[in-house]
Amino acid sequence: MTPRTAAAIPIARPQIGEEEKREVLDVLNSGALVAGRRVAAFEAAFAAYLGVPYAAATSSGTAALQVAMLALGIGPGDRVVTSPFSFAATSHAVIHAGAEPVFADVDPATCNLDPNAVEAVLRRGRVRAILAVHLYGLPADMLAFRQLADRYGVLLIEDAAQAHGASIAGQRVGTFGDAAIFSFYPTKNMTTGEGGMVTTANPDVTRRARLLVDPRGDEEYAYEVVGFNYRMTEMAAAIGLVQLRHLDERNEQRREYAARYSNAFADLSWLRTPTEPPGYRHVFHQYTMRVPRHRDAFSRHLTAAGVGNRIYYPRLIPQTPAYRRRGFGGAFPDAEQLTREVLSVPVHPGLSPGDVGAVIDAVRAFQGAGA
Repeated sequence: MTPRTAAAIPIARPQIGEEEKREVLDVLNSGALVAGRRVAAFEAAFAAYLGVPYAAATSSGTAALQVAMLALGIGPGDRVVTSPFSFAATSHAVIHAGAEPVFADVDPATCNLDPNAVEAVLRRGRVRAILAVHLYGLPADMLAFRQLADRYGVLLIEDAAQAHGASIAGQRVGTFGDAAIFSFYPTKNMTTGEGGMVTTANPDVTRRARLLVDPRGDEEYAYEVVGFNYRMTEMAAAIGLVQLRHLDERNEQRREYAARYSNAFADLSWLRTPTEPPGYRHVFHQYTMRVPRHRDAFSRHLTAAGVGNRIYYPRLIPQTPAYRRRGFGGAFPDAEQLTREVLSVPVHPGLSPGDVGAVIDAVRAFQGAGA
């Protein structure tokens, strides 16, 4: 693989300041490095931020997904309907739980799972759960999915790895499902270096999740479950507590930059800007445009101009080698169209106003290149 050349304006940049550094140094000086009071404080603060009773910290977002499903009782013989257009951790976790992912097509306007396509799968029966992804920071249609879950008697899980602080009608994502997960990978809207969180209103799910994360339980060496070591470190939690305090202001910065882009690109007929349905609050983990023609040439143009850009995602999960070997496939025409058209440009709060202007200039300059 050819190494990527660092862009002058990178697609992502973690926001780590002196406050985070001081908190990490305090942890290191304390000698208490794993699953202590800071992890407990971070869990409580994150739950309070969302407005849910419980949160359980994990070592990664992928671990959080696997733990959430196992804590909900999902396992061998179960089928979980989800999106084919996502980072593969979504469906990897289903498989690691012993269940089978069933893919449904997406809504091309939002890039999120299409409730109508999900219902078509539910009508065929034998589905245990819906796993909805809030892609790019835009909430999926959780009102429709909550209705479907209740009507068909299935569980509802939210993959909010890219949507910290996003909401529908003022209700934050991570509060609609039977459980939800978040990722704190460095490129996310807030980070702990690496880490994740399971959120739920169910105390039994929380208890099982915590035992799976740390099987030692309340009584040492009296193991109740065959769990994992998915514990969050105290250093990660210390970073997370600081990051959470800045999340809303940094999301506002992302929204401000996204609005500048959408206004600047409104007259460009050759690209489509992201949508935000009424009542939805998009937190722009990515600013993802659709470029129906010359997408790859456009990407090369941006790279030459020093503007970082990425295709999230260039292929569907069920059409990757690992999934084809397991017998997956299928046709998902709207999702397949997105793989040919989507392109993301920098929108993170590490950008300066000048950077945003440079991105706008680079995008608009392509208009004269035969777009």
